[in-house]
Amino acid sequence: MQLIHCDITHAGAILAIFNHEIVNSTSIYDYEPRTMEYMDAWFAGKMRDGYPVLGALDDDGTLAGFATYGPFRNWPAYRFTVEHSVYVAPDFRGRGVSKLLMQAVIEAGRDRGYHVMIGVIDAANAISKRLHERFGFRHAGTLRQAGYKFERWLDVDIYELLLSPRTR
Repeated sequence: MQLIHCDITHAGAILAIFNHEIVNSTSIYDYEPRTMEYMDAWFAGKMRDGYPVLGALDDDGTLAGFATYGPFRNWPAYRFTVEHSVYVAPDFRGRGVSKLLMQAVIEAGRDRGYHVMIGVIDAANAISKRLHERFGFRHAGTLRQAGYKFERWLDVDIYELLLSPRTR
């Protein structure tokens, strides 16, 4: 696998990954598949705000997954905290792609001087929770019945990683 910085040329592959998760899982609490117009705006926002979109390409140049982060909450006091996402295409699961992307997104956050990285994970997603714990994330709390999808209430686990020991 090769780690890359994604750009708008990867939007279609990222859109396919997003939409698979929206339709088939609770890893994204969205109901409707996204569009290319959504992706254009999504990429424009990431580039404008300086947030990376990291990708893993297989030997054939297929995007196996991607990772990114963005603001945790839109208040000045949270400017040193980001919320990240890691998604892997179904055909590439179990091949170490999520580990590669998780390491890369953590390093990107550290390199850019962020202090805390947050993961918001569906409480039933044991695989994602184990991945986060492997990289030093700690369970910070559970929001009970915070989401509703597939005709049921969903709990959300919050995971946190201190990226740096510094204070301001």
